[in-house]
Amino acid sequence: MKIKHILTSALFAAACLPSLSHAWWNGDFKQRTKVVLNTSAQGVETKEALSGVVVPVRLHAGNFDFLAAKPDGSDIRVVAADDKTPLKFWVERFDGTNELAVVWVQLPNTLPGTDKNVLHVYAGNEAAAAESTSPALFDGAMAMAVTFAGKPGDAADDVSGQVRSSAAVQREANGLIGAAARLDGQPIAWASDKLKAAGSGPHSISLWFKPEAVTGTLFKQGTLSLALDNGKAVATLGSATAAGGNLPTSAWAHLAVIVGNGKLVLYVNGAQAAEAPLPAVTVTLPGELSVGQGLTGLVDQLEVASTVRSADWVKLAHAAQSADARLVLANTQTPDSAKADEEGGHEQGHFAILVNNLTVDAWVVIGILGIMFVIAVWVMYEKAVLVGRADKDNTQFLKAFRGAKDVMTVEADGLPHSQLARLYGAGLRELVKRDVGQPGSLPLSGASIDAVKASIDADLVRESHTLNSKIVLLTIAISGGPFLGLLGTVVGVMITFAAIAAAGDVNVNAIAPGIAAALLATVAGLGVAIPALFGYNYLAARIKNISSDMNIFVDEFVTRVAETHGAR
Repeated sequence: MKIKHILTSALFAAACLPSLSHAWWNGDFKQRTKVVLNTSAQGVETKEALSGVVVPVRLHAGNFDFLAAKPDGSDIRVVAADDKTPLKFWVERFDGTNELAVVWVQLPNTLPGTDKNVLHVYAGNEAAAAESTSPALFDGAMAMAVTFAGKPGDAADDVSGQVRSSAAVQREANGLIGAAARLDGQPIAWASDKLKAAGSGPHSISLWFKPEAVTGTLFKQGTLSLALDNGKAVATLGSATAAGGNLPTSAWAHLAVIVGNGKLVLYVNGAQAAEAPLPAVTVTLPGELSVGQGLTGLVDQLEVASTVRSADWVKLAHAAQSADARLVLANTQTPDSAKADEEGGHEQGHFAILVNNLTVDAWVVIGILGIMFVIAVWVMYEKAVLVGRADKDNTQFLKAFRGAKDVMTVEADGLPHSQLARLYGAGLRELVKRDVGQPGSLPLSGASIDAVKASIDADLVRESHTLNSKIVLLTIAISGGPFLGLLGTVVGVMITFAAIAAAGDVNVNAIAPGIAAALLATVAGLGVAIPALFGYNYLAARIKNISSDMNIFVDEFVTRVAETHGAR
């Protein structure tokens, strides 16, 4: 019986605490980027399970906290979705200044038709030692993979170091993924027995190309070639030809040629462009391969595999390497946000992403706008209370004034917020100075009545100044708020584009967070101006009514004084 209770309790505890095992891989790391590859219909749909796929994960200010990571990115770790299994990775690029990085990761498997393909990139541990990583992440079928990472003039060797290029290669620092090779019409060649393949396959070649010339041979291996004919891709193997897909100049395109299953298949940008049946007799493909004969432009990520890459593999490679926003979704997490996510909470909201990507200048502008907003609210509240109390007291005083038979005997005490009562007091003081209402006093002349009116008018001006005081702060918020917000947006956009230009990474995931965050300054400016505008118009109308009542009262008071105590 005791054993039964113990087992029951253990099972209950395990059921109640499922998130503890998956909450956070290592507490010494303060942040992680959750990366999701969406292979469902809402992302880049695939139909088959793929294993050993290597994808580049692009990190930028919108999905990674570069300030929390070590300056050289040596504290980066990559873990599978179970938060237990470390994954093989290689950091091709880490630029903390421009907040851009590229991390290649080998996925254990990729499930089709789901958004549950998850991995985590951890960072934020100052004590973490740099791990020994290698770019040789690809599956066993990969005969050669060239990323073109390196310095200008270096050779473009295979990532494993087993297949070497024949000569030094000029590079463009800002290619599609990292650095890219610049073609000058002379071919880049590689030679190795690993590249040999039967003419009937299986054999797969893929690469990225940004053409400047529209005619030439992009790659050639024996009788297998891929050429451009006035911008049209043409794959040839012996007598078999598959042509299709146009490549515009100055735009990156992904091309793949697959030999096997009795077919020669050409893919352009992840989609099948053409296919042709293989001839009955094929010649063995030699171990020499060249790229760029007669072409100028940029080439990146050359892959040669001794297998038939499927249509889904080509589609996924194209989408992942091109940073397709429909395929890859990444966001920064802390231990608390990750816990909330695993407990069914929401991931980081859009507004939180905007706030996290605000630049210093935008924070300064928004801080000033925040102060302006507080001042505007304070002025609106103070004036709304003032005019409300003034209306109430003026109504009471005016009732007492109009009900009094003698203009000298109106009861004005107990109405501290009434402008009319204060104007009446000013007029009464002038009448008292002239002994009006005293036994034996002389009637007021026209000049005396004018002097009394002038004194009341002076107090009326002072009362108007009091009513309109600080209203100018609302007009400043109305006119200055949007312009100040626009200034923050323009500066933020300039900084974002300057960083992108310096880094050369022009994908939407790198640009969007900075631009959206910059626009938050304009939103803040409008958020200050719009309430201030409504409040100003409301208060201006109320103050105008009180001012009109004061003018009417002055005329009414002087008229009654003239009738009662003026000379006849």
